[in-house]
Parts: sequence; structure tokens; C-alpha cells
Amino acid sequence: MSFLSRLFGGLGAPGHPVIQPVEYKTRFIDGKEAHTLIDVRTAGEFASGYIPGAINIPLQELNGKLNKIPKDKPVIIYCASGSRSGSAANMLLQTGYTEVYDLGGISSWSRQGYAVKKK
Repeated sequence: MSFLSRLFGGLGAPGHPVIQPVEYKTRFIDGKEAHTLIDVRTAGEFASGYIPGAINIPLQELNGKLNKIPKDKPVIIYCASGSRSGSAANMLLQTGYTEVYDLGGISSWSRQGYAVKKK
């Protein structure tokens, strides 16, 4: 898969950058790069398991809580399957955020053996 296909999700995909779990882990967790990780699932979904370091802002509340999301560092978004995270990424890009990545679904994250924390 080419860099541009990975970045933009291939033909017909929304125009927001996508980051794969291994890339996120390498750059932001292992590389300790400052960022904001947002889980846009519901509070109940979040309580059942989340990526360590994530803050929970459900998609339906995102627009009203933009003040909780810094614009001066990368923002990484995920949900259950990748649908809501894509919508959230597009919303943030449209409201002036410049470095936003869609991590997709937590299911993909956990399938690759990465840590999921429970409340």
C-alpha cells in the first residue's frame, strides 16, 4: 500500500489522514510525541475498554467540546469500527485543526495485541 493510499485511505475515501495502529504506537506511544487521543464512542462503550491515555468525547458532543482539544499538537481519533472516527476527523479539520489522524476502530487496535484499559 502506498504512503498516499495509507494517508488518505485510497480512492473514494474521505479526505482525512488515516494512521494505522502500528504507526500510532511507534510515533506517539514509543516515540513519546505529544498528542491528544480522543475516543468518540459513548461513555458506556468507553467504560468497557479504551486505549490508555484516551479522553472520551462522544461524537454527538464533540462540536460543543472543542475547547477541550488543543490545536497545537496532533489529534488522533478512534471509535468502535472507524465510522464515527472518520466523521470526527472531518469535523475537526473543518473547524481549523490542522493535524488530525483517524486511528479507526478500537477493534483493530486490540486485534493487533495492543493494550486496552478498562475503567
